[in-house]
Amino acid sequence: MDSRLRGNDSLAVNKMHFLITAGGTREYIDPVRFISNASSGRMGYALAQAAIKAGYEVTLVSASDLQPPVGVDFVGVDSAAEMFAAVKKSFAKCDCLIMAAAVSDYTPVKVSKTKIKKSDKNLVIKLKPTADILKWAGKHKNESRVTSHGSRIIVGFALEDKNLRKNAEKKLKEKNLDMIVANSPAAIGYEKSTVHIKTPNHKWLKLPHTTKTTIAKKIVDLLTC
Repeated sequence: MDSRLRGNDSLAVNKMHFLITAGGTREYIDPVRFISNASSGRMGYALAQAAIKAGYEVTLVSASDLQPPVGVDFVGVDSAAEMFAAVKKSFAKCDCLIMAAAVSDYTPVKVSKTKIKKSDKNLVIKLKPTADILKWAGKHKNESRVTSHGSRIIVGFALEDKNLRKNAEKKLKEKNLDMIVANSPAAIGYEKSTVHIKTPNHKWLKLPHTTKTTIAKKIVDLLTC
């Protein structure tokens, strides 16, 4: 494992702080309807549980309705903008950010203040890109660091339906990440999945048909070994 991902000897285990995002964000069209995705949030919650169990501090920023693990500092959000604001707020104090959330790529340009009534006409909703939280984190990962704590670690997830490793590795490099965890859409909603893990200058590690609990423990171990 890259030395940047090793725990610092001067950093006590209970001092390392994980900032983990989970769930699929909701981009509202009107007060009762929203655009979202099929992410359950289970992977992010499993990561939070694994980090807590290993003795670390955890802030969990979640757009999921799952019950938070005992011991985490929980921040509930809905939209991508709210998640970005929450990540920014906790970023300075974290030693490792794991972006396991499925953040919406687009959000409505305008949100209706009242429920949109059904009609016989087509409904056109104009969308605009959301902020790229992971890219922002990769750009600012070494800001506000205590020297003895070393570099902040940034971990991203990539859901790819084709050219999985190629596209994930591109994301790893372009967003200045320390680790990428890639899987296919087959992982959505299931307790077991196959993931591919990559860090700079190291070969791919494949975990075939493994529970999210086991995957989460492996990721936390890799980040702190």
